[in-house]
Amino acid sequence: MYLTGWGRCAGIEARGFYLQSPGQLREYLQLPQDYIAYGMGRSYGDSALNENILLSRRFNKILHFDEDRGIVVCESGVTLSEIIDIFLPRGWFLPVVPGTKQITVGGAIASDVHGKNHHKVGCFSEFVVSFELMLPGGEIVSCDRRQNQELFYATCGGMGLTGIILTVTFLLQPIKSAYIRETVIRCQDLDEILGLFDAKQDATYSVGWIDCLARGRQLGRSVLMLGEHANSGPLRREISQALSIPINLPEFFLNRYSIALFNKVYYEIQPSFTEGRLVPLDQFFFPLDTINSWNRMYGRRGFTQYQFVLPKAGSYAGLKRILQKIAETGMGSFLAVIKLFGKENRNYLSFPMEGYTVALDFKIQPKLFPLLDELDLIVIEHGGRLYLAKDVRMRQEIFRKSYPGWEKFVSLRHRLNMKSKFNSFQSRRLGL
Repeated sequence: MYLTGWGRCAGIEARGFYLQSPGQLREYLQLPQDYIAYGMGRSYGDSALNENILLSRRFNKILHFDEDRGIVVCESGVTLSEIIDIFLPRGWFLPVVPGTKQITVGGAIASDVHGKNHHKVGCFSEFVVSFELMLPGGEIVSCDRRQNQELFYATCGGMGLTGIILTVTFLLQPIKSAYIRETVIRCQDLDEILGLFDAKQDATYSVGWIDCLARGRQLGRSVLMLGEHANSGPLRREISQALSIPINLPEFFLNRYSIALFNKVYYEIQPSFTEGRLVPLDQFFFPLDTINSWNRMYGRRGFTQYQFVLPKAGSYAGLKRILQKIAETGMGSFLAVIKLFGKENRNYLSFPMEGYTVALDFKIQPKLFPLLDELDLIVIEHGGRLYLAKDVRMRQEIFRKSYPGWEKFVSLRHRLNMKSKFNSFQSRRLGL
């Protein structure tokens, strides 16, 4: 089978092995080959690609739910979408969600996903009570913050390189409605939106769209969206009929002129200020999930998402330099998101740190990677890092300068012989 990351710029003809039971997985691990787990294929780059793939979607049972405490036990192939479908009508929701619900619970742990509320509650792993992990020799160990602590901190954010997650126990949060009360504020420049992120830190959810092609006094013009769970209303979700992009769009569809026009129109049609409007939960958290195969809009060569975080103290200077560099080249993105992160956690390879993160989608084109190499240096100069779940081209030296826990991670992989069974294109490229 031919598999790619979500960005579709990296792919491989792979052999797929379906994960359906621990016994079957143990038999796979006795074969003289290595693997990486593959769930919904929503990692953007090459972190879930290998010659041999463990397909986890058939390992997808809900095993137990504690209605009093909101604790779920499930197999790792269950998706966030399935969790929401089952538990939202009962008044429970995930405490952390990324920009898509089409990922597995195992993938959420491996990428240690974050959401629009990181500044308040942190990553998905903060709500993981424990998980079972199968190691290279086939033994199953239970991991939490006390038992097998080192494996817990390495696996959360470890990109599937410490073993295969089997079952997961995690917390849900109670909610009263399937709607969000959203406040929208149009911001004239980078300084204004950063100031508002600071001033609105009490908001449960906050996220901004940013025009990465705006220049001069409009540099960083943006739209800030704040959200709170509605205190009343139906728990039945309002989901629009999904659109679909059935074919790869032509290469010329996205260019500096069409993106600049889109960004201008999108910015201008936003209200300068609106407070507390009621929007469906899916519209607020997962707008792109309403477009099937939206990754085809970037053409046959695909795209990469460049997501970085900068420490708060140097965020303004670093963001300004990066936005200026992108605007100068004209290789902009109309899917550009900015968020505020809270404190980083103890996980060895978790991405967030206290500061600002920006995610930008770039169509693959000849001049792109040299631009991203320049942006890497600005990120490193300001003490930041790139997100492994989105990465497809980071160099090893950039990775090692930005992830201080990499040596602990590599040491654990060596000590437990994990490199003999669990590898990806990304792990080889980064020397993990």
